[in-house]
Amino acid sequence: MSPRISPPITALAMSADVADRVFAPDIRERLARSVELAPALLTGSLTGDEARAVLADTEILVTGWNCPPVTAEVLACAPRLRALVHAAGSVKPVVTDALWDRGVVVSSAADANAGPVVAYTLAAITFAAKGALPAAAGYTTGWPPFTERTGADSRTVGIIGASRIGRGVIAALRGSDAGWRVLLTDPYVTGEEAAGLGVELVDLSELCRRSSIVSVHAPQLPETRGMVSEEMLKLIPDGGTVINTARGSLVDTQALARECGAGRLDAFLDVTDPEPLPAGHPLLVLPNVLVTPHVAGAQGSEVRRLGEYAVGEVERFVRGEGLRGRLLREELPRMA
Repeated sequence: MSPRISPPITALAMSADVADRVFAPDIRERLARSVELAPALLTGSLTGDEARAVLADTEILVTGWNCPPVTAEVLACAPRLRALVHAAGSVKPVVTDALWDRGVVVSSAADANAGPVVAYTLAAITFAAKGALPAAAGYTTGWPPFTERTGADSRTVGIIGASRIGRGVIAALRGSDAGWRVLLTDPYVTGEEAAGLGVELVDLSELCRRSSIVSVHAPQLPETRGMVSEEMLKLIPDGGTVINTARGSLVDTQALARECGAGRLDAFLDVTDPEPLPAGHPLLVLPNVLVTPHVAGAQGSEVRRLGEYAVGEVERFVRGEGLRGRLLREELPRMA
């Protein structure tokens, strides 16, 4: 008789409030059916005495918001660790080179977090095409007249970055019957790939010049900081809109404030630079700008999607199957 294989010991590492929101009782019960769940939730340092005692036997570490980086020092406390499953979007705050060096399998629930961001972006695009912000601002002085948008055709959308969110937005636009024309700029996308996506591949300046709606989905990297510069903003036709759900540093904040303050551009911003903006900042009070506090990702009931995705990844790992959200070392630098 072959020996009984014990389920892998699995620990959760995130703040207590995040664990309660992401891993509701039914999701946690599902997780416990495929692994042996460590009774202690790791909510702080991963190198303290309590964490060391848990990590000593941990084979799968499920991380989330507010989990500290998993460094070489942490890995020294976790000699049996084989997989890290991140129940959130970006893994950059958690993953270090030490994980790749050890050969630990890394997965992220970024796909589950992308859906709400895509939906937010599509709503912003729809509002932008309708000129909803200036129309709403003018409502106080009477019923606004029906007018066409000025500048470039409002059905031309420029997507900066073919990230998973950028690709999700492209797919939704191309799959609709609204007749959107989609331009894309991304240095890692070939002409053949762009054709497969159903978009026209252009450089950033041409994208800004031809798009009445510009939506930012690139990662935050040294080379992308300030990429939507004053020069690029001035290329966007009058009446155009900037949408940013990526990172605030990708857009020149002060230049955008000037363009929006002059009434030439509108903006929907879920991220800013700095974040949060200081009280009284022009972007917070302009009637043609909507600033939301980083809510495009999973919020409210959407958060459980992260837990469900992470549990699915753990189940696949235990069964020896490929992981849907597996990340490779070389992919991380280009990710959000």
